[in-house]
Amino acid sequence: MSILADHRTRFVLQGITGRFGRHYGPLMRAYGTQIVAGVTPGRGGESVEGVPVFDTVAEAVAVRQAEASIVLVPGLAARDAILEAAEAGLRLIVALMDGVPIQDMLWVKRRLRERDVVLIGPNSPGLITPGQCLAGFIPPHSCMPGPVGIVSRSGTLTYQTAHLLKQTGIGQSTAVGIGGDPVVGSTLVDVLTSFETDPDTKAVVLLGEVGGTMEEDVAAFVREGGFSKPLVAFIAGRLAPPDRPMGHAGAIVMGRGETYEAKVEALRQAGVAVADLLTQIPTMIAQRLMT
Repeated sequence: MSILADHRTRFVLQGITGRFGRHYGPLMRAYGTQIVAGVTPGRGGESVEGVPVFDTVAEAVAVRQAEASIVLVPGLAARDAILEAAEAGLRLIVALMDGVPIQDMLWVKRRLRERDVVLIGPNSPGLITPGQCLAGFIPPHSCMPGPVGIVSRSGTLTYQTAHLLKQTGIGQSTAVGIGGDPVVGSTLVDVLTSFETDPDTKAVVLLGEVGGTMEEDVAAFVREGGFSKPLVAFIAGRLAPPDRPMGHAGAIVMGRGETYEAKVEALRQAGVAVADLLTQIPTMIAQRLMT
């Protein structure tokens, strides 16, 4: 099994006729992702490499029975694209683009509270269920099917960790990059909640970073009994200076509770194993899978 998406999930690609849509769409389809429709306003009736294009998401849902969306539109168009997908009844939206205004994301999150929809991103590498589907940019050759979930705030750390696990023969159930912006649709706790109920995910790697309070929220979640499976964490940004973005907008230390030391301390006090080096993760996971 997996979380969020598998080989049966029927995706619409919003922005399919754009440069990024034309590039990444075929790569995702080649991996096995069911991209059954594309959406670009004003381009309905066209096709991109055999995928029919519609003017609206509602049309794509009605004609092609799409149930999830991959959003690859310019950042300033993201709010309307995400809300259109939600209003069309899609259950999963994977927003890959960066440059989305914070105010737009606050508005999106407020609107999505009224609907039963999962939003991953924006500024996300997407998600992959190895051997089944890819919704985003995660390099498939870095992954293999297996029992370990990955949830990450960093795209690059996602790729590297999956590769390190694969090198030691440990595969992944699903890897999810929640996005690197200060405001994202799903939090680390949200994804851990999904992994908790997936019977085929036996352990999880959490890749956090300085900035924000999501890792502290994870610590509280674990302490309160919300997550019971083996969990190994790594926090990036040990040497990050304050008040300076490190890589992307969400990785910026704005207060004492957002530092590397504070996050590591909170997680360890909650009983979470925290790796000092990324390369320690495979051994730590392997030990916990054997117990």
